Amino acid sequence: MPYINVKITDENVNNEQKKAIIKGCTQLMVDVLNKNPATTFVVIDEVNTDNWGIGFDQVTKLRKKAIANDVVAKKSKPL
Repeated sequence: MPYINVKITDENVNNEQKKAIIKGCTQLMVDVLNKNPATTFVVIDEVNTDNWGIGFDQVTKLRKKAIANDVVAKKSKPL
C-alpha cells in the first residue's frame, strides 16, 4: 500500500495537472513495484512560496528576482 506525498509550490497548478501527477505517480508504482493502483495513495501538498526555501531565500523572493532578471535581459537584447 504505497503512500506518495508530492509537495509543490502553489503556483497555478490546475486540476488537470494534478490528475496527471496522480496518474503518473500511481503508474510508476504499478510499473516499478507491481503495486495495486486501488491501494496506492497519492497526496499533493501545495506549499505557499513564502513557506518554501532554497538556500537562504524564500521561493517568493527568488521568483521575483528571476522575473526582474528576465525583464532586464529582454530590454538589453538588440533588435
